[in-house]
Amino acid sequence: MPVPKPVSVTFRSRCPIASTLDLVGDRWTILIIRDLFFGASRYSDFARSPEGIPTNILASRLRMMESQALVAKIAYQTKPKRFAYQLTDKGKALLPVMRALKNWGMDWIPNRSAEPPTGPRGR
Repeated sequence: MPVPKPVSVTFRSRCPIASTLDLVGDRWTILIIRDLFFGASRYSDFARSPEGIPTNILASRLRMMESQALVAKIAYQTKPKRFAYQLTDKGKALLPVMRALKNWGMDWIPNRSAEPPTGPRGR
């Protein structure tokens, strides 16, 4: 499988918190990671997320995540060629961060649910 063309990520400073946010803190990347933890793996799974990620942004984020070794792209069909995504060890290492974000949201934002994402576009 060809190695993805590197996607540049601009880091604002040497601060590890700022750098982590530069990598995964945009509006969509962290939600794709969330969906991967909940079992999503195909482009269509992410596109159905209730937050409604635009397809051009989804494609861009998946390319960036692959380039930065957060996800691996695996062919699951050859004709037509289709891919699934899975978290790498680097991506899986975000699980404690995701749990902390979930717990903070459950504690401090009223009427939140820890269930997998669902809704009109959900699974």
